[in-house]
Amino acid sequence: MHKLIILLALIAVAIYFFFNSSLYHVLKSGDIETIKSFLGENIYYTLGITFIIMIIQNSFTIIPLILVISLNIALYGLYYGFFWSWITSIISSIIVFLGIRFGFQDWMLKKLKPEIVNMGEKHGFLYVLQARVIPFIPTSIINITAGLSGIRLKEFITATSIGNFIYFIILSLIPAGLFSGEINVYVLGILAFFLILLFYLFKKFYRKNNRKTARENQK
Repeated sequence: MHKLIILLALIAVAIYFFFNSSLYHVLKSGDIETIKSFLGENIYYTLGITFIIMIIQNSFTIIPLILVISLNIALYGLYYGFFWSWITSIISSIIVFLGIRFGFQDWMLKKLKPEIVNMGEKHGFLYVLQARVIPFIPTSIINITAGLSGIRLKEFITATSIGNFIYFIILSLIPAGLFSGEINVYVLGILAFFLILLFYLFKKFYRKNNRKTARENQK
């Protein structure tokens, strides 16, 4: 618990300095080449900064996710950029989730509408998974709502990992230039179809497994 509070305090300090830095104003421009030039060539520095950016994106959603992924792909290439975006998004989501659940739960319950919290409480795993794949709710709200609900950490991590993997693949195609005509449009359509099919098959399997478990518990 104390370690978590110290970690959150350090992140809060980092975020404060980030908002008061030149980098924040460069990011607001949305120009990838300008951001790359500003960050320079130091790999450890860029990894640290892009990780902090992802934490901020998962905490407040003031930086568009497509911009973060585009920056990572521009810095590290398609595969490493995608992987780094995916891994940091999972870690950032866990940090926010744990921070809300063990640090700010009482305060946040007063700030959010009850129906938003009830949505996460009622659907749990599927709420997080659906919201990740079809992002009708900001990333930060998903993390906060999950932290306030009764969803287990294991379920939250699994749903986030699967949902972000599918969604990030689609988002990564945009900065990679695949939507600009460098790949056959039918290939994109087939890829999108199979990704969505995978999501709904997993969703169906999860619901069926839950019903089976509920029946066994009633016996």
